[in-house]
Amino acid sequence: MKFAYADPPYIGQARRRYQCAEVDHAELIARLVREFPDGWALSLSSPTLRQILNLCPPDVRVAAWCKSFCAFKRGVRPAYAWEPVIYRGGRNPVNGHRAEIPEKNGKQTTPKDFIVEPITLRKGLCGAKPDRVCRWILALLNVHPGDEVTDLFPGTGIMGRVAQELTSDTGMCRECGMPDTNCCCG
Repeated sequence: MKFAYADPPYIGQARRRYQCAEVDHAELIARLVREFPDGWALSLSSPTLRQILNLCPPDVRVAAWCKSFCAFKRGVRPAYAWEPVIYRGGRNPVNGHRAEIPEKNGKQTTPKDFIVEPITLRKGLCGAKPDRVCRWILALLNVHPGDEVTDLFPGTGIMGRVAQELTSDTGMCRECGMPDTNCCCG
């Protein structure tokens, strides 16, 4: 299957943080729908969720990255301590795929639609996602070994590296996306 992940500069941040033009989100979502019918995920900021959801097909879902440590901004109360991830499709039962049913007392393979993880620090780019968040996003789409994942805004390259690890069948836990040797799921 062929999937995509997009983490563009958030609306209103392109020039200020990345010295580039604003991303046309309507065009981006149209591209995701057209070129990645198997599934895709899009990171965005919580203040722009309503605006971007209006551009999406009705069958998208919203998941939340809740930041256990985040940057506080002067004059902003309450703090922006979560980021939405809009996702569509994937190898999920709602799209006609069978769910992997765990054996009795077996490890659960269904990811939650939220994750609690601190922000990254000193990754070289504002907004870089932690490895664990990237693994969770790919778990939402149920990415398997042999699948193709295109990172449309590679930035630090973290998502590309994580996707390569997950799709190359290197012994990764299907629940949390961590290497089996580092997994704490069971």
